[in-house]
Amino acid sequence: MSVHTAGLVARTRILDRDPDLLAVASDDGVVFVHENVGLAGVGRAARITVPRTGGSADADTVAAALGAIAHDDAVHHPGSGPVAIGALPFDPHTPGTLIVPRIVVGRAEDGTRWVTTIATGDDQPSTAEVDAVVGRGLDGPTGFARDAGLDAADEGPGSYSITALRPAAEWCDAVAEATSRLRNGVAGKVVLARAIEVTTDRPLLASALMTQLRRSYPASHLFSIDGFVGATPELLVARSGDRVRAHPMAGTAPRSGDPSADARLAASLLASSNTRAEHRHTIDMVHDTLLPWCSYLDEEAEPTVVAMANVQHLGTRLDGQLSNPPASVLELVAALHPTPAVGGTPRDVALRLIAELEGLDRRRYAGPVGWVDAAGNGTWAVGIRSAELSGTAARLYAGVGVVADSDPAEELAETRAKLQALLGAVIRP
Repeated sequence: MSVHTAGLVARTRILDRDPDLLAVASDDGVVFVHENVGLAGVGRAARITVPRTGGSADADTVAAALGAIAHDDAVHHPGSGPVAIGALPFDPHTPGTLIVPRIVVGRAEDGTRWVTTIATGDDQPSTAEVDAVVGRGLDGPTGFARDAGLDAADEGPGSYSITALRPAAEWCDAVAEATSRLRNGVAGKVVLARAIEVTTDRPLLASALMTQLRRSYPASHLFSIDGFVGATPELLVARSGDRVRAHPMAGTAPRSGDPSADARLAASLLASSNTRAEHRHTIDMVHDTLLPWCSYLDEEAEPTVVAMANVQHLGTRLDGQLSNPPASVLELVAALHPTPAVGGTPRDVALRLIAELEGLDRRRYAGPVGWVDAAGNGTWAVGIRSAELSGTAARLYAGVGVVADSDPAEELAETRAKLQALLGAVIRP
């Protein structure tokens, strides 16, 4: 771990108010939330380095760091007590960092709300400091009004420029080369991503971007962590006690805004044998990976169409019970990532093809993003529909699954549709 957590004390108490977690995080905090269920943190009590050396090393390292924090927890709920929030790099062998916030505000599906302070015994946040953080998310003059929209002082960018990090024609050539390799039997599928750089005349605020994303994608997992922001529809894995859930997605079709046309596109997506086969590969991988940890694991009999503002995906929910003792959510994350939906199949071959053909450092794009507590509970999503913010610049990412009969022009069009999810929020009128 990058710092010692011994000497820190976590104190958790019930919160009798219902703050907006995005507003709590604002621009200087971290947040991972789904329909206002999740965690928001402000300040830094510690940072934990996740080694990502395989096996249970990630989970053991983080468990030791969080376990060294003394705690006084009056809530006893997944996400209360010592907790860490973070986004890990896509490369499964690159170390990552989790943040232990100084003040954490949490909200559970059953409506339970709490606030946790994490600091040394003689440096505990004052009541005024805690109230100020909680107050950010409350209606009224001392905080942001829930769903009130953007701060009037933030006018957004007045001008901007967009640059593809790799020319479209060159990226299409890479897709064509990938299809040639796949036709020769090298692999079944590889996911290739593109990135664009947006430069504006004013600094880009995470809070403004998150507000826009919530308006457009209210059912997504929203996150903002050290400049990495996004709205992803895909749940990688969640653990609460001995319950485990996943909602993998693979297979995409555009949306037109016309309900009749979108219904036809959704029906075509469900009827496509190639898309169903691609989706099945991902579901089978997630199911087969989780099953050894489970006493039972159920999945939906048929995939469903998950509609976003600009695209729609095939998704299948899995729900099961972990065997005793239940595996940490981070052990499950390490085993699952990257799924075929963001890497390809077989995994090792697909990762080599990505390194050779993609021409892009994905950084945290398509990596795991979420939170973990000292008991190993947590929720982790796949960090797609995401951007890296840095001052007046934003790097936006989108990827597509390439198979043997993929058409480069169609794959390029799909990346452009996916990039709109973030682009419209960054350069809002």
